[in-house]
Formats: sequence, C-alpha cells, structure tokens
Amino acid sequence: MKFEKTSHLQGTITVPGDKSISHRAVMFGALARGTTTITNFLQGADCLATIDCFRKMGIEIENDGETVHVHGKGLRGLTAPKDTLYTGNSGTTTRLIAGILSGQPFATTLSGDESLNSRPMERIMKPLSKMGADIKSVLDNNCAPLKITPASLHGAHYESPVASAQVKSACLLAGLYADSETSVTEPTLSRNHTELMLSSFGADITSSIHETTGKATACIKPCSELYAKDILVPGDISSAAYFIAAGLLIPNSKILIQNVGINPTRAGILKVCEDMGADITYLNKKEDGEPTADILVRTSKLHGVTIQGSIIPTLIDEIPIIAIMAAHAEGETIIRDAAELKVKETDRIHTITENLTKMGGNIVPTNDGMIIQGGSSLHGAHINSYLDHRIAMAFAIAGLTADGTTTIEGEECVDVSYPEFYETLDGLMPVRIPRSVL
Repeated sequence: MKFEKTSHLQGTITVPGDKSISHRAVMFGALARGTTTITNFLQGADCLATIDCFRKMGIEIENDGETVHVHGKGLRGLTAPKDTLYTGNSGTTTRLIAGILSGQPFATTLSGDESLNSRPMERIMKPLSKMGADIKSVLDNNCAPLKITPASLHGAHYESPVASAQVKSACLLAGLYADSETSVTEPTLSRNHTELMLSSFGADITSSIHETTGKATACIKPCSELYAKDILVPGDISSAAYFIAAGLLIPNSKILIQNVGINPTRAGILKVCEDMGADITYLNKKEDGEPTADILVRTSKLHGVTIQGSIIPTLIDEIPIIAIMAAHAEGETIIRDAAELKVKETDRIHTITENLTKMGGNIVPTNDGMIIQGGSSLHGAHINSYLDHRIAMAFAIAGLTADGTTTIEGEECVDVSYPEFYETLDGLMPVRIPRSVL
C-alpha cells in the first residue's frame, strides 16, 4: 500500500472499541451468570480469537458485527474443549485465559501463530505456578504452546518485576478459583481494566498505591459467582493515537475523535502530547465507569520530551506513533524504561529504528528505548511492518508527512486491532483515494 504527503486532514471520526476492554468483556461475561451484552465490541482478529476460545469451551456467543451477546454459565460453567485453543496473534487472550484455565477441572492446550508462540510466557507461568497451577511450556522454551492441567489453586502474593496488566490479570483471574486471597504488586500501576470490570461483575477486588514507593497492589478474594453486566466499550485510545498524531503533524488539520477511553492508566499518550505542546481539547467528558471524552486535535508545533518511569506502562503500545511525532518535533526526545517493546508482536525498538532510519529520521536505539533527534525532513521509503499492526499504522501516518512515496509491506496486519483503519484515514483526506492506491 502506498502513501503520499497530504495537505491537510479534516473531519469527525470514531475509532473501534477498546481492544483490552473487548477481550475482558467476553471473558468475564463467559464466567458470569446470565447474558452480558457488549456494545461497540472490537471486531478485530485478536478479540475474535477470544470469542472462538470460549465458544470451544461451551459458551454460546452471538456476534452480529457490532453487538456481542455472551450467554455465561457461571464461574464453573466452562467445559473441556475438543481441540487446542488457538489464540492467533493475541498475547492478551493467551495470558489472561491461562489464568482462567489454571482453575478449571479439565486439561487444555493453548497455542497461537508463529509470532505469538515466540513471545515470553514465563512471566505468567511463574506466578501461576506459585499459586499451584500446573502450567508447562510444551516445547520447554517458556513459550506457547502451553499445557494446563487441573490443579488446586491457593492464594499467594506475587511481586511482579514489571508493570504488566497481562501478568496482573492472569493472577487475579486465577485468584477467583483459589482458596484464599491473591495479590499482585507492580513497580507502578498498569492499566486497570481488569480491576474495574471484575468489580462491576461482583468480584471482591481492591487496589492501592503505596504512598512512599509508588508500588501498586491489587487484591482479589475467591469468588463463588460473577453476575452478567452490560458493557459499552469506549473507543480505543491506542487506535485514536494515530489520528491524534496525524492531526498534530499534518498542516491545517482539525480532527474530532468521538467517545475515546481516557482511563489514566492507559492514556499516557495524551500526557505526552500535551508535554510536547499539542493543541488538544477534551469535550463531553464522562466519568461513569471507564472515563471517556471526545478529543479535538489541531495542527501543532511540537518539541522534544523525555518519556520514562511510571508513564511507560500507560503508553507502551503508542511508542511507535510517539516516535513518528518525535521525528517531527523540535529538539531531542528520549524514551527510557521501555524494554517491554522487545517482546511485543515484533521487537519494536528494532522495527521502529529500522523503518524510521529508512525515512531519514535521526534515531539511535538503546537497551530500553531510543533517542530521536527531531526536525529531520522525512522522505518516502519501503517500510516492512513485519506484520506488526502498530508499526504498519504508525508508518502509514509517517507516509502522509513525508516527501515522495511510502510503501507499507504487510499492511493487512492492521486487521488485528483496526480493520477499518485505512478507510477511516481515507475519509479525512482532502480527496478520497481508493484503498488499493492509498
């Protein structure tokens, strides 16, 4: 797919439902008594993999392409699947469902695609094993496929070396089936969608942050039952991030993105944009459950910043597009404490560096991030997405700011999280261009 520099972007858009919340709504709905109706569910490949897994475990799920109805059978209502549970490219599906499966009375094997099966699973295997789970790497390489065998779980405290919502959530979900309280402490607070939603389904779950150390602890007590609750999924801030960046970087642009989730454990991108000098206005703010707002973005002159520490878990998925903004900003941007980038769909420190360098950006990779000197004039290049959806979308935006033609290889990978990405982008263009030649 080809991209050319554009003169401006204008319009009002919505983005797909939040991926993290969509996953959890299906999982918790399947474990609850009654029918959970999920509105604005993300119809991406990752979330559809979650639906498929629970259907294989006996849960009736209706999906009309917008609304999903999950007919839950209760906390102990899952049944043994006939085949391996295939999770595709979804790390969230794999890691969270492993916590649930650790408490089931049947054996299960979890496996994904080649990329998923190369990603580290020891980070959940270790704490789940501490709780008594029988979870093993089939190939003995600490990666999927994972074999999970019935076991009696006991409550435990786990001090996580990294702030990871997936690790935390796996433990909390296993804790529903344990014999006593389970708690997880993180260096800083990771996204808290699991805590918010499990509480709304009736779980006894609490969260706290240590006043001195800043460490965050979530605790859950064993549960006898969860109860269905309808879920309205807000727009995904990770999907909105590309249009926020486009609106800031492309001259004479004004974009309104409606009903976006702005949960502070997830929306670090907004803080970074403001620190860089972005012209962003929040409209129609709502605080009921997951906080949301309409986000109005106008072209802005940006400057470099240092991004590190506790904000990193709140924007780890947005670093590819932040790197594109940094390349256009005045001065130096430093990103630290982001070694987690190495174990995403790709090693994103490498893939960001490789592709931004091809476009003429001045970027130096580090062990836990990157240093970007802004102000370079980007030029078109052949970009290899390595089938990483966030790399493809970030460099599509870069292509709209660069001289010449930018070609994205493997552009179809955006279907993982944002199947309509190119159509939405096209709708903001001064002249609509067929997707085949965008």
